[in-house]
Amino acid sequence: MKYQSHLTLVSKNKKVGPIPVSTTTADTCPVDCPFNHANNGGCYAEFGPLALHWRMVTMETRGMNFDEFVKDINDLPAGQLWRHNQAGDLPGDGVKLDRDACKKLTKANTGKRGFTYTHYNPNKATNGATIQAMNKNGFTVNLSGNNVQHALKLAKLDVGPVVTVTNSEINGTFKAGGKKFVQCPATMENVKIDCAQCKLCAVPTRKSIVYFPAHGTGKRYVNEQNKKG
Repeated sequence: MKYQSHLTLVSKNKKVGPIPVSTTTADTCPVDCPFNHANNGGCYAEFGPLALHWRMVTMETRGMNFDEFVKDINDLPAGQLWRHNQAGDLPGDGVKLDRDACKKLTKANTGKRGFTYTHYNPNKATNGATIQAMNKNGFTVNLSGNNVQHALKLAKLDVGPVVTVTNSEINGTFKAGGKKFVQCPATMENVKIDCAQCKLCAVPTRKSIVYFPAHGTGKRYVNEQNKKG
C-alpha cells in the first residue's frame, strides 16, 4: 500500500506552532474511527484549509512516497520536536498497522522527538504490540479515544499514552475512572501556547489523559459521539 505523505518543515498552524508537521493520505485512516468520512465524518481535518491540502496529498498531487518521507524525517536535526499527521494516520490498511513501515519510521525518528495520534484499534491483530514498540523506542504514539469512557478503556491497555475528544462544554482538569484528564492548553481561552511550547503529547510515559473539547464544523457530531459513552 502507498503511504503518500507531505512534510511541512515550519507549520503555520497556530495551535501546533513553528515545528515540522506531516500530513498522510486519508487511505490510512482506520475504519474504527467514528470520525472517518466513511462513517459520516466529523473529522476536523475535513474542513477548512487543511481539507484541501489533505485531498491533494491523498490524490498524490502533493507530497512524497514513504521512503522519501522516512529519509526526510531521518534528516531532521537531533532533538527536533515534530508532529506526525495533522491529518491521516500511521502506515496501515485501515484495520491493521503495517508493522515494518512503522518500525522504519520509528528508526528514522531516533534522536528526534516525534509524536502522533492513532485511531487504530490496539486490540486488533498486532496493532497494540506495534504501538507499544514505537513508544518504547522514542516515537510517541497517543491512542485516540472517542469519548471519556473509551479513553479509560484504552488507558487500561498500557500500550501508550491516551488522548480523547470530549463534549464541547467540558473544560479544565477533572478526574474520571481514577484517571486525571488534562485539557490541551492550546484549546483554552486566553492561553497563548502551542505544541512547540507545551510538548505534553510528546511524553510517552505520561499518566494523564489529554483531552480536546469538540470545536469547529464537526462539533455537533463529536458531541453526539460523547453522548453514546
